[in-house]
Amino acid sequence: MKNIFKKSLILLMAFIFLTACAKKDEATTTESTNNQTKELEVIKVASHVPPMITILELIQDDLESAGYKLEIVTVSDNVQANVALQNKEVDANFFQHKLFMEMYNQANKTEFEVITPIYDAYVSFYGKDLKSIDDLKDGASVAIPSDPTNMTRALRLLASKNIITLNDPASYNVTVADIKENPKNLVFAEIGLLNLNEAYNEKDIIFNYPTYIAKINLKPLENGLILEEGNDNTFAISLISNKADLESDKIKALKEAITSEEVKNFINENLKEHARLAF
Repeated sequence: MKNIFKKSLILLMAFIFLTACAKKDEATTTESTNNQTKELEVIKVASHVPPMITILELIQDDLESAGYKLEIVTVSDNVQANVALQNKEVDANFFQHKLFMEMYNQANKTEFEVITPIYDAYVSFYGKDLKSIDDLKDGASVAIPSDPTNMTRALRLLASKNIITLNDPASYNVTVADIKENPKNLVFAEIGLLNLNEAYNEKDIIFNYPTYIAKINLKPLENGLILEEGNDNTFAISLISNKADLESDKIKALKEAITSEEVKNFINENLKEHARLAF
């Protein structure tokens, strides 16, 4: 009887010991997990459409390995992305090219800077009834972006094919008023960038980016009437931050992650009909 009692007591003590150890291990694991979560510094980046958001999603694991949690802040348009950066609600944004940024800086007295260019999108003009830009009729209606930098890009693209000539062909600040010669008597309509697709069925040709024109199943290399020549990254979609933050550890980590081989391969393989690599 005594032996049975001793064995029972030993088993009871062993059970209590193992239970205590399990709880201690569980507590240690929970504490470790909590500490690990607390150690991750948040980096917020504003963007609003693929492939920018897709690229940001690609680098989340790399940033986590570097001790950062990437939070993608989705906005509804380009202006909101810059306002968020201006108000320091985000650490960076990813949607614009350098000229668009510089124009915003000038208008809003901000000090945004390019962290790094990422890719240069193939912009083009599209026309539902045209197979070639040479078929553009006299007096045709042309939809171009209303914002200054993208209007410049559109008009320079037309000038590159001698459809129009400009007073200063080298200028990156061009409006319709700067057209020197318009031999086809084109009629220009200035439309917000995000609304250009709506003009596709109403105008003879429209300018647009591959990201937006894809929504109506068009592709620049297949359906575009004109493509830009050269590769100087003037209009490359770039990662942007406030100048004061350029040398911060989180921005350096963000730059390293977004210029990784994984992102490079994604652009070269998945965006080859959409854009060219810019870093």
